[in-house]
Amino acid sequence: MKKEVIIVVAEDDPGHMALLQMNFKRVGILNEVIHFENGEDTLDFFFGDGEGPHREPDTSYLLLLDIRMPKVDGIDVLKKIKNNEATRKMPTIMLTTTDDPLEIDKCYDLGCNNYIVKPVQYENFVNAVKQLGLFLMVMEIP
Repeated sequence: MKKEVIIVVAEDDPGHMALLQMNFKRVGILNEVIHFENGEDTLDFFFGDGEGPHREPDTSYLLLLDIRMPKVDGIDVLKKIKNNEATRKMPTIMLTTTDDPLEIDKCYDLGCNNYIVKPVQYENFVNAVKQLGLFLMVMEIP
């Protein structure tokens, strides 16, 4: 993945976020990472609402999105991202513990690019993040 792509992570579990960042470094993903702990702050970033940081118009982003989050859940974030002309082509990867086939189908129907179930066991989670990192290294961002 090109260095100028910013990875936005919507993840409410601080332990999962720390593991993501640690393993990004292990596989050579050195891109800037912006972290939000809830869906509302994530939407504010992409659509210029609220007082926090906001998306830069000519910058490429990739969104890693958890489903179960406070304030606004990941499904609603995904809907809004994919229904907006400015953000609909942004690669969006669901990274969640939810393995319900109906939820997975719903996310793909809404336009997610990939769906990764976070393994509960630590070692499996680390391996999933490493594989995600390798995937990100070869992914082309529009």
